[in-house]
Amino acid sequence: MTATAFLVHGGLWEAMDAEAFWGTPGITAGLASYGVEVLAPDRPQYAGGWDLEVAALGEQLAKRAGPLGIVGASNGCTVAVLLALKFPELVDRLLLAWPATGDDATGNERARAGMVNRGCPADVADSLLAGGILRGVTDQQLTELTRIRVAVLPSVPENPSHQRKTVDALLRSIRGSRELAGCPEPPTPAFRTPNTPYLDQLVRTIVEFVN
Repeated sequence: MTATAFLVHGGLWEAMDAEAFWGTPGITAGLASYGVEVLAPDRPQYAGGWDLEVAALGEQLAKRAGPLGIVGASNGCTVAVLLALKFPELVDRLLLAWPATGDDATGNERARAGMVNRGCPADVADSLLAGGILRGVTDQQLTELTRIRVAVLPSVPENPSHQRKTVDALLRSIRGSRELAGCPEPPTPAFRTPNTPYLDQLVRTIVEFVN
């Protein structure tokens, strides 16, 4: 049976899409070369709430017969968690890659300023940034991820937006979760540094997880 990976890219109120996050860095093609069926929808770039994002991607997910693995990236981890909770019969694996740090006042204020500067209404920014370990997700919701396999992939090295403490908190909160080999986020120049194995490493990690 062909494994399926449903990729949820990162970004929050910015011009980021699936092609820039997964396609250009080579991840989509890499997964396909291993026989993985790849679904990489675009998240709504300027959604007014997480529920709207979940509704948009949920329409595509609901068409699947399942089961499949979801790979959430950065702020896309929020959407990935909410989709896994909404469609437990379709999702059997969840990989939270480079989870964006939600419980950091300085980071949230920096993110808020950037979102407002890009045209996000202040009240919408506050709503999107609210939450616990992850933005838009309560810590209680994380403990409900008990019927699927969950893994966390850290940003290496960590950075202010993707802190190590978030990985540790997720591993503590989600029973049975495990950590996978980390790397820089794909859209960053660090991921595409010459003579580094990040692409091959990440592709193999996702392939092994969804299988």
